[in-house]
Amino acid sequence: MQRRSFAIALATTPVLVLPPAFVHAQALASLTDADATKGLKTALELGATTAVKLLGKQDGFWANPKVRIPLPDALQQASKLLKAMGRKQQVQDLELAINRAAENAVPLAKNLLVNAVKTMSVTDAKNILTGGETSVTTFFADRTRSPLTTQFLPVVKQATSKVGLAAKYDQLAGQAAGIGLLRKEDASIDQYVTRKALDGLYLVIGDEEKKIRRDPVGTGSAILEKVFGAIR
Repeated sequence: MQRRSFAIALATTPVLVLPPAFVHAQALASLTDADATKGLKTALELGATTAVKLLGKQDGFWANPKVRIPLPDALQQASKLLKAMGRKQQVQDLELAINRAAENAVPLAKNLLVNAVKTMSVTDAKNILTGGETSVTTFFADRTRSPLTTQFLPVVKQATSKVGLAAKYDQLAGQAAGIGLLRKEDASIDQYVTRKALDGLYLVIGDEEKKIRRDPVGTGSAILEKVFGAIR
């Protein structure tokens, strides 16, 4: 039987850093493009919805060291000074507020993420399969970062406006950006939180997709077991 294009793409690609489940290119020869694409779509959709559930709840960001949103590096010195002046609680309140804002915004992402998966082409799937450890993050960021930024900003702004320290953040950050100590897009607390919220969301989606590849049987999905189980 003629080898399918996924198998050819993997077998002929020189020295790529691939997830463990995909290092055996010949195992894909028995799968059709349709099977491989459907399996990947199912994995990504499951990973995306799981990530939204994990992060879009109280302490989703705050209690997760991998995605917890800190103050920007350029403001860390200022936060240390405030803590030394006995204002540690104020700093913690601001850090908690920006993480709560991210948690409030993340549930909005579900529909756009799922739509991005549903419209994935065979070429997109092939690029993800052969693209290395960051391919999933790159796919979602390319497809959804701009529209999700637009959706997240009003929610983040509403959350941060309730905290009096937000205005102080913008003032201090604006000064830091003006002298080149801070990225201009981070001079607004709303822009900064939105960017970091999306970074964290894409990271967790990628992590969830890797878990599915490692244990497709555990998902209870026949197509995932067929596609990823065959190439373990």
